Amino acid sequence: MQQPLLTLTAITLDCADPVALAAFYREATGYEPHPQSDADFEGLTRPDGLFLGFQRVEDYRPPQWPDQTVPQQSHLDFAVADLDEAESRLLALGAGKPGYQPDEARYRVMTDPAGHPFCIVRARAA
Repeated sequence: MQQPLLTLTAITLDCADPVALAAFYREATGYEPHPQSDADFEGLTRPDGLFLGFQRVEDYRPPQWPDQTVPQQSHLDFAVADLDEAESRLLALGAGKPGYQPDEARYRVMTDPAGHPFCIVRARAA
């Protein structure tokens, strides 16, 4: 097999408040804060080195799911052991749950506090 050309090292989301959005994802994922974060650009690092960043954008407009008047801009999926439990915990952390759910038995569309849609999906059995 040929060596891959690209290796994903970071994902960065636009938002109005990087500090608040990083706090939400830190609680949700357990990723560690990046030491070079500041009020305009916060970051979290996964143990394998993947960086999840949050950058301040003036006049940020959150995406609207499923309406594309303001497109979703990005989309993250997270595997979870139990959809109902994960949904409950995420809502308690400040996530939202849009009314439109295409296949709630298989996955749930959620929104982070800045409005970015993300999905929680049932983890595959090992």
